[in-house]
Amino acid sequence: MKKIFIFFTLLGAFNSYSQKVETENLRTLIVFFDGLRPDYINELHMPNLYAFSKNASVGNKHHSIFPTVTRVNSPSYATGSYPKSHGIMGNSVYFPEIEKYRALDTGSFEDLMQIDEFTQGNLLTAESIGETIHKEGHHMMVFSSGSAGQAFLQNHAISGGAVINSNIILPETLKASLFDEFGPIPKRAKPNSAQHEWMTKALISRGLRMDGPLVSAIWYSDPDGTAHSEGIGSAAAIAALQSVDKEFGNILNALKSKELDKNFNIIISTDHGFVTNIGKESLSQFLIDKGFKADTDSDDIVVAGGAIHLKDNSKANIERIVFSLQEQEWVGAIFTKADTKDKTKGFVKGTLSFESIHWNHPQRSADILISVNWNDKANEFGYAGSSFSRGTAGHGGISPYEIEIRLIASGPSFKKSHQSDLPSSNVDIVPTILNIHNIPIAKSVNGRILYEILDGSKEKNLKLKVETLRVESNLQECAYKLNLQRTIYGAFIYIDFAKITRETINVK
Repeated sequence: MKKIFIFFTLLGAFNSYSQKVETENLRTLIVFFDGLRPDYINELHMPNLYAFSKNASVGNKHHSIFPTVTRVNSPSYATGSYPKSHGIMGNSVYFPEIEKYRALDTGSFEDLMQIDEFTQGNLLTAESIGETIHKEGHHMMVFSSGSAGQAFLQNHAISGGAVINSNIILPETLKASLFDEFGPIPKRAKPNSAQHEWMTKALISRGLRMDGPLVSAIWYSDPDGTAHSEGIGSAAAIAALQSVDKEFGNILNALKSKELDKNFNIIISTDHGFVTNIGKESLSQFLIDKGFKADTDSDDIVVAGGAIHLKDNSKANIERIVFSLQEQEWVGAIFTKADTKDKTKGFVKGTLSFESIHWNHPQRSADILISVNWNDKANEFGYAGSSFSRGTAGHGGISPYEIEIRLIASGPSFKKSHQSDLPSSNVDIVPTILNIHNIPIAKSVNGRILYEILDGSKEKNLKLKVETLRVESNLQECAYKLNLQRTIYGAFIYIDFAKITRETINVK
């Protein structure tokens, strides 16, 4: 393999030094803090991550992938591609040939195995980083205190590597030695501190070593797991932030004590932001109440998150449902299949297309995709952003509070104390890693190499612009107007947010 020499001076949590590191002596650690809002990263709540970020390259315009849910962003980062390419369309997905009357849960290892069997090994329809580096004789290890599905979708082919999760350990032959070394995995809690600690110890032992995996990833289920039920800014949610930050500090200390800080690049992101929920409506129940769906268990319409699958997917039937949804205050942006003339517009009036949001998978997209409405209202702790979803707090929508996240990267391959305002997203992580390790990038990758944060590289002189796509429809009682803001950098399109307005129509 060709050797690339990179000059670096690593500060802060890493030792200060200046020397050359050959590509073959580089390793990558990916860290995901589930549901990490940018405003969580402060000296009070996350002192280790905050200090680390001050000496790192920080992507200030980093994006979650829409739908902003965990099991979309997990394979999106792992494959460097959007749902249109990798085929995991949401936290739940519909395969009528497998389950006629319900959606499958992508957090469930068993449900994912059903999809994998039905698709003859094509659970993902894009190549993952684990598969790519295996071709070069390397492997990846994933450590996760979150759902089995989230962990598995990061490295589903295993390819000589491993998935170590609180619900599954693959290959199973690792289980005995892990339990001998660290004891059984503790039970889940809120905050999930004991599991975070167990996974961190396993990562330090098995992942942070030069004779270990080329790429390691650790995914902490908090603050997401705690904030869902306890709320953004609650005492429990703050404790969850402090818990995962403590474990991140343990990782940095371990790298330093092992004298591996000069070999490891660390890339930090999250799957999505977070909002306070203020809604009361259920999409499925709304469709039943309006007479579109017969009952909860009928297969005339099956709802998978915000995706609506219709048995009768005639244009007339889709239009009736869309126009009814457009009248509802709690419904936000609506997407349908593309119009034949303008591929950014949906074929139903007032909708945008699946193409406009990278959701146009040729086999697995639904008939209608909706996002709930949102506003800027702050919760009792002063955290802005509210959604018309049900529950205490969550994510999944297309508001800036759910899409805007941070990318933090430090190590021998990255610029020091650098702030980037160029757009990026989770699909850009893998091509950047592969470039660092001088490994060919798979054709299925949709993301770009983040040259702007790489040490010794210059920003590409690509055209940067912000555009707004606008559609509207006039209904019986209101005009529904949908605006989608996208940032375009060269050939790469990033979804910023979508906002809808409803204007009352004066009937004479």
